[in-house]
Amino acid sequence: MRNTYKLYEAFGELIYVIAMADGKIQKEELEVIEKRLSQHPWGKDMKWSFDYEVKKGRDLDELYKKVIYYCETHGPDEEYDFLISVLEEIAKSSAGIDADEQEVMDSFVNDLCKKFSEDISRINTL
Repeated sequence: MRNTYKLYEAFGELIYVIAMADGKIQKEELEVIEKRLSQHPWGKDMKWSFDYEVKKGRDLDELYKKVIYYCETHGPDEEYDFLISVLEEIAKSSAGIDADEQEVMDSFVNDLCKKFSEDISRINTL
């Protein structure tokens, strides 16, 4: 069974990873996060997860791997489009996208696309 709450918790964690990719969360990034998440039905859950990570300050690489693992377990979901657009907007909000932020976004997209392609291939052979 897919756990919607866990998916949005993972989104909040990845939003934290992207915002911290350049070493700190800038005011402009936080404004985008608050604006975009306030417009989503599960935004409060994503924001709670983001705020939790801000307080904990966990290792970004480990947190990223945790998010990818959950997304792979969760499988395809049209909400990934929302997440990608939020990540891009956060990254662009403060002096454009830097190399670290772009690397995190590219890795996330590539990992998910690979997993989903494999899932579709498997489903098509059933």
